Amino acid sequence: MTDLAQQLARTIFTGFERHFSFFQEITRQVRQSYEQADWEAIRQASVDRISFYDRRVQEAIDKVRSTFDVSQVDDALWQRVKTQYQQFLVNYRRPELAETFYNSVFCKMFARQYFDNDKIFIESGVDREELTRRDRVFMSFHLKDGGLETCLREILSGFYFRIPYQDMERDIQHVAHAFRTRSPFGQLADDGLRIDVLEAPFYRNKAAYLIGRVVSSEGVRPLVLPLLNYRGTIFVDSLLTSHEEVEALFSFARAYFMANNSIPAATVSFLQSIMPNKPLAELYMSIGFHKQAKNEFYRDLLRHLNNSNDRFIVAPGVRGLVMMVFTLPSYPFVFKVIRDRFAPQKNITHAQVKQRYLQVKLHDRVGRMADTLEFSKTAFPRDRIDPELLAELEASIPSQLERDGDKLIINHLYIEHRMTPLDICLAEGSAETVRNMLDDWGLAVKQLMAANIFPGDLLFKNFGVTHQGKVVFYDYDEICKMTECNFRQIPPPRTPEDEMSSEPWYSVGEADVFPEEFLTFLSASPLIRKTLLELHPELFDAHYWRERQQEIGRGIHADVFPYSQDIRFINQYREAFEKSTATA
Repeated sequence: MTDLAQQLARTIFTGFERHFSFFQEITRQVRQSYEQADWEAIRQASVDRISFYDRRVQEAIDKVRSTFDVSQVDDALWQRVKTQYQQFLVNYRRPELAETFYNSVFCKMFARQYFDNDKIFIESGVDREELTRRDRVFMSFHLKDGGLETCLREILSGFYFRIPYQDMERDIQHVAHAFRTRSPFGQLADDGLRIDVLEAPFYRNKAAYLIGRVVSSEGVRPLVLPLLNYRGTIFVDSLLTSHEEVEALFSFARAYFMANNSIPAATVSFLQSIMPNKPLAELYMSIGFHKQAKNEFYRDLLRHLNNSNDRFIVAPGVRGLVMMVFTLPSYPFVFKVIRDRFAPQKNITHAQVKQRYLQVKLHDRVGRMADTLEFSKTAFPRDRIDPELLAELEASIPSQLERDGDKLIINHLYIEHRMTPLDICLAEGSAETVRNMLDDWGLAVKQLMAANIFPGDLLFKNFGVTHQGKVVFYDYDEICKMTECNFRQIPPPRTPEDEMSSEPWYSVGEADVFPEEFLTFLSASPLIRKTLLELHPELFDAHYWRERQQEIGRGIHADVFPYSQDIRFINQYREAFEKSTATA
C-alpha cells in the first residue's frame, strides 16, 4: 500500500513539475519578444500559457490511469497518497502550486463526494511566511550609498536587456524629479530610504515593468517603472508611486503579466506589501496562476462564510436574459450561472456563452472587461441561501442544481468582482457624476474597439462601475470582434410610408450594426442623449466605426495605457516620439 501511494504521489508531482517547466519556458521567451518588438508573439504566449494547465492535468490523469488500477476511490490509499505527496513539498520552492495541481488531478478523476481534507488540500499546509523568509526574490538598493540618482542608475543597470536604453541619464533625471515631487517619501532624507525591486521584470503587451517598493521608517510605498521599447531602444515612460496607480496596473480587468516567478509565494508576498488591499487570489491571477487564484478564492470564501451570517441573494439590478446572477452582500463578488433557457430574442447557445467567457479570459482586457473565475461542482450552504434566490435558482437553472445534505451544488458558474451597475449609477448620481460616468463609458467603448472587441449590447446595465469609479464591461454573451461586424448607416427612406413604418425599410444582415441607433436604445433621457452627443458624438457615426475597423485590419492598435497620460515622461519630449506606437 505504501509503495503504491508513493508511486501515485510521485506520478502526480512529476506531472506538476512538467507543467511548471512549460509555464516558465514560455514566460522566459517573452523577454526576447519584447526586445524584438514582437507584440503578437507576446499576446499569443499569454493565450497559450492559460491553456497549458488543463493539458498537463489531463496528461497526469492519463498517466495515473494507464499505470495504476485506481478507477475506484480507496479512502485509506488516497490519504496515504496525500501524505506522501506532502513529503515532496518539504523545502520545495512552490508548494502551494503543487498542492493545487494535486487537487485538480484528484477532483477531475473522482466525484465530489470524495473531496475532503483527508484526500485533497482543502486547507493548505504551506507556511508562506517561511517561504518568504527563506527565499529572497528582490534586490535592495540603499540610497545612503550614493543618493537617489545613483540608486536609480544601479536599478536600471541591474536588469539585462539585449537592446540599449535610449538615454538612461535623461530617464534617471525624470524619475528622480517625479519621485521627489510626487512620492510621499520624496521629501525624506535620502539616507533614510531603501528601494527593493523584484528580480524579474513583468511583461504585458508592449511594456516591461520593474516592480519595486520604497521602504523607510514611515512605511512601504510602491515604486514601479514602466519600460517601453521604441525602435530598438528602451526608455522609462513613467513612475508609479501610489497604491491606487499600482492597483490599477494589476487590475482584474487587465491581461495577466508574464514574469519569471520561480517562487510565486514570495513574489505574491512582495506584491501584497505594495497592494495590501488586493486579495491573495487576485494577485496570483495577475501573474498568470489562475488555477491557484481559484484555490485561494475558494478558501477565502469558506473563511468568510464561517465569519459571517448574511444570506446569498439575487443581485441588484436588471435581471439578465442569459445569466442568472446572485451575490452575498458582505462579500465583494457576484456569482453568475448560465440560464437553462434564454429569452426568444437571444439567439445563442450555452456552448457559445462559455466560448465567449473564455474568449474574454484569453483576450487583452485593456482595463475594461472583468476577468472571471470559472468553477465546477461548487457547494453552497443551503441555510445561507435566501428563499427568493433559491426559488429563482430552481426556476432558472434546475439542470445545474444538485443537493448533497445541507449543501446546494451548482454544477457550473462564473465568479467576478461585484460592481455597481452603470444604469444604477446614472439613475442615482449627481449631474457631475452622470457626466463623468458617461464620459468614461464612451472611453471604455473606444478602448474595447482598440482591442478589437465590439460589446454587442452597449446598454448601460451591461457595464459596472468599480470602487475607483472606472466603467468596466461585464456582459459577454453578445461580444464579437470588431472585424466581424458590418457597420452601416441607415439608408434614407424611399417614401413617406417608409419613414412612418415601425419596421425597417432596408435589409438587415446578421452582422449589420447601425451606430446611429445606439442613442435610441441607450436611454430615453434627453439629458443623457445630449451629454453623450457632446462627449462622444463619433460613437454614433458608422464612418467612425469603419475607420477603427480598418485600422485594426492594418494591424494598427490604439494606445491604451494602464496609467494616466498626465504622468508620462514622454510629455516632456514628445516631438521625438510623434511616430511611436508603443503601448503599455
